[in-house]
Amino acid sequence: MSKTLSFACVHFSVAFLVGYLMTGSVWVGGALALVEPACNTVAFHFHEKIWKRIERRRAASLPGTLAT
Repeated sequence: MSKTLSFACVHFSVAFLVGYLMTGSVWVGGALALVEPACNTVAFHFHEKIWKRIERRRAASLPGTLAT
């Protein structure tokens, strides 16, 4: 869990820094640091669902295996 929290801090910091450097605005940097990780979380959820479906199809197409 420590590594996950550490990565979250890095992610928020990078998002803030990029927004701030591009605009010079602390408000934009702060908003970006909140919104971008939230959007990535939703995108990651769908990414995982798609990959699980692909993995199930691959497993089902292999000879001698049963799909679960």
